[in-house]
Amino acid sequence: MNSQKRVKAPTIQDVARHARVAVGTVSRVLNGHLGVKPATRQRVLDVIKELDYSPNLIARSMTSRRTGSVGIIVPFFTRPFFNEVLQGVEIATTRSGHEFMLYNVQTDDQCQAYFRELPKQRKVDGLLVISLYPDDATAVSFRRAGMPVVLVDAYHPLLTSLIVDNIEGGYQAVKCLIEHGHRRIGFINGIPESDFRFNPANDRLAGLQRAFDEAGIQYEPDLVLTAQWNRSGGREAALQLLTRPDRPTAIFATSDLQAVGVLEAARSLHLSVPAELSVIGFDGIELAEIMELSTIQQPIQHMGELGAQKLIALIEDNEDSESRPELIRLQTSLLQRQTIASPPHYT
Repeated sequence: MNSQKRVKAPTIQDVARHARVAVGTVSRVLNGHLGVKPATRQRVLDVIKELDYSPNLIARSMTSRRTGSVGIIVPFFTRPFFNEVLQGVEIATTRSGHEFMLYNVQTDDQCQAYFRELPKQRKVDGLLVISLYPDDATAVSFRRAGMPVVLVDAYHPLLTSLIVDNIEGGYQAVKCLIEHGHRRIGFINGIPESDFRFNPANDRLAGLQRAFDEAGIQYEPDLVLTAQWNRSGGREAALQLLTRPDRPTAIFATSDLQAVGVLEAARSLHLSVPAELSVIGFDGIELAEIMELSTIQQPIQHMGELGAQKLIALIEDNEDSESRPELIRLQTSLLQRQTIASPPHYT
């Protein structure tokens, strides 16, 4: 006969007792609810770690009729920007005891199928949609189905949305170049890779035009090209700009990957960066830091984490279809590294 006593797994009541809070407070911490004081949240998390408490997701789903999972719909998730957003999502979902199911989108038909079918299948309790714009009919169908949805890096007036101020970011980039003395500035826009109707670079172009207007610089459409959101797209567009007889002295690319392509093009043409060409990107991915690339930093990981927190709060609060959606506008910051200098012969 085994003389060892069976160790009872800790319960949510045990966590509440040790943390000196109500069970409901522990539940809110587990589910990522934002309405808990930071000190209280940390105390609960410390007790959870100390007791090695794990929520019983199966029991929770049986009593609440929830799956304990959230769905993430994202285009081309292997790309650095989306990968870093998903890191933030993982932090929030792990902290709350949720799992997430990833739905990778590569075509518009696939995107529309997910929008149409996932609320019906009820495999997930809510959807986090990244860099994709649901149309009006789709947004209404989400609300009618009672499916909590949060958009990250996208906007719809019927849905809680987290967006970055792309106009201000574009303005920051070009103003920095102008302050260094540049007047001929090339711009590499991004083009949609399918009919996703999402192109934040258009707002970044508006920021460029604002900076030009403020400085009294004439906008030259010939210095604006569109390219794929990757290194090869940036390289091909930069080669077109840099082989002109009146080439620009600086290039603003609307993604860091494009900007890396610009650096490759400059190297192939034996142009020194930043002595002969200044380059700035947009996003602030890890690769930009490694390349010492000047960039406009988006709060990428924070976007994913905050978006997931907002979604979990909607799920746990059981908000109805008449609740007022939030619009959360996040700010960018300029990171000036080793790829910006005054143009040759500037005084």
